[in-house]
Amino acid sequence: MGLFNRMKEPVFLKESSDAEVQLEKLKALEPLLNAEGQNIIKQDIKCLEYGIAGEKNIKFELKNSHMPMYILHDIYLKDGDLSAQIDYLVFTKKICFVIECKNLYGDIEINSTGDFVRTIEFGGRKRKEGIYSPITQNQRHLELMKKIRTDNKNNILMKYMAGRYFEDFNKSVVVLANPRTVLNAKYAKKEVKEKVIRADQLVKYIKKMYENSKVAANSEDRMLDWAQSYLDLHKDIENHYIGKYEQYKINIITSQKSDEEVPTPVSERSTITAGKVTVEETDIFKELKAYRLHKSREEKIKPYFIYNNNQLKNLILKMPRNKEELQKVAGFGEVKANKYGDDILKIIDKY
Repeated sequence: MGLFNRMKEPVFLKESSDAEVQLEKLKALEPLLNAEGQNIIKQDIKCLEYGIAGEKNIKFELKNSHMPMYILHDIYLKDGDLSAQIDYLVFTKKICFVIECKNLYGDIEINSTGDFVRTIEFGGRKRKEGIYSPITQNQRHLELMKKIRTDNKNNILMKYMAGRYFEDFNKSVVVLANPRTVLNAKYAKKEVKEKVIRADQLVKYIKKMYENSKVAANSEDRMLDWAQSYLDLHKDIENHYIGKYEQYKINIITSQKSDEEVPTPVSERSTITAGKVTVEETDIFKELKAYRLHKSREEKIKPYFIYNNNQLKNLILKMPRNKEELQKVAGFGEVKANKYGDDILKIIDKY
């Protein structure tokens, strides 16, 4: 542990996000849905992308904090019927900060009763709407953490001590990650106001809370053990979110399908031809398919995360010649076009 005894910078014990995996799966599923389903999934994709962007803003602030702390990103805890998906757990020697990230658009007001009211402008008119309190949401996360901690203690005294002092060692904070969001909390109660900050205030907030804390500081070894104990409790989220789109799927047949591919809709199977040859028999199809398999093995992901068979056929139909044209092909956004575009375009240019 000599390295950690000289720890001066933050360390991510878990930096990946299940949301990014979910996003790729939704993008791969989109071409397999009917028009109604695609409209729904496009909105879900947009919300996911917005949330991921907000979490990246917080990640940037934490990485540049120059503080000795351990960070867990996107932790999912489950205990019986209770569950909590926590955006960030930040462990210092004194306090664990439980961070709920909100990448909200519009102006946010917190009134005297603790209600969150958002004002958004649409079509030249301003509209107010209430939103679910992220403070309440995060408090439920802390309650589950507290329950797990107390349940794991072996005797009544230890359970009592874990519950009695839990709030001293664990602090809730809601971080507004959108730099354009205007926060008005002048009428909010002090205990509410102190729990909502902007992303650019996060590091200052952590330092202030740490300095004002009266609890004794742990060693770096104990700090690591504390963070690791929650990482050990993390569970992978089951893919129930995919089920909501089943009713919108185009009818599919399952013949001639390998376990590395997504099924092709009836409406599109073998309808693209080159002379008397099906598209699957063309050299360009085979080369693009081989490239997909090579990259998937290199990145240790499913081939259809890169592009599925329908997207592959659309590539051949549209034959894009640059990244701008590539992004107009269904399933190829800016990120995917930048990541794989040069290789794909090089293959297409040969035909």
